[in-house]
Amino acid sequence: MRERLILALDVDDLEKAKESIRLLAGEVGMFKVGKQLFTLAGPQAVKLIQGMGGEVFLDLKFHDIPTTVAKAAIEATRLGVKMFNVHASGSLEMMRLTVREVSRVCRQENLRRPIMLAVTVLTSLNKSDLEKVGVDGEVADQVIRLALLTREAGMNGVVASPKEVAAIRAACGHRFIIVSPGVRPQKGKRNDQQRVMTPGEAIRAGVDYIVVGRPIMEAKEPLSAVREIIAEMERGALAGR
Repeated sequence: MRERLILALDVDDLEKAKESIRLLAGEVGMFKVGKQLFTLAGPQAVKLIQGMGGEVFLDLKFHDIPTTVAKAAIEATRLGVKMFNVHASGSLEMMRLTVREVSRVCRQENLRRPIMLAVTVLTSLNKSDLEKVGVDGEVADQVIRLALLTREAGMNGVVASPKEVAAIRAACGHRFIIVSPGVRPQKGKRNDQQRVMTPGEAIRAGVDYIVVGRPIMEAKEPLSAVREIIAEMERGALAGR
């Protein structure tokens, strides 16, 4: 279960990130570098994690014209990240070109092919939010629509709420990777997340990786918080058998 837990390093201080990496590198499977930390420190943040023995999920949610996103994805690949993401709503062509160009560069430069994901619907959004930007219907319908588009483009999987996992599995199969933020420990606060589950519920639902940030980073004892989350994940896995 440790390998399936991703810690979100959403911090405004590189030293604070370094302390968390030092403490938890042997306890979590990956560290997520998002917009805040990457804007603060750039590739240095990625190299810091790698230098301390960690793997990186580069969570920049690329969303632009196809060529621009493909070029950004190539640079993420050259950084050696294990996983990165784009926005599925950027279009089928954007995702297809990204897959094609990343695969080409990996062959030519003998690089590890990263796990390529597409974000479906952010876990902070609900039906009302989608309606305000012109998307009608249920949240789950939009998630499945974008998940199918992602699979058609040849990407490895999606970022989605654990609430939609069963529907994604039914539509896209069991080899399709699902990464879920919006996961909160049983006693944790929801903060700005709308569609959430506990770690145990998410694993039982069939999530491949869960992303947790504030419940660990803001805990008085982060190491204990990580171990309790892993224990919840293990209980969820046992309950799902």
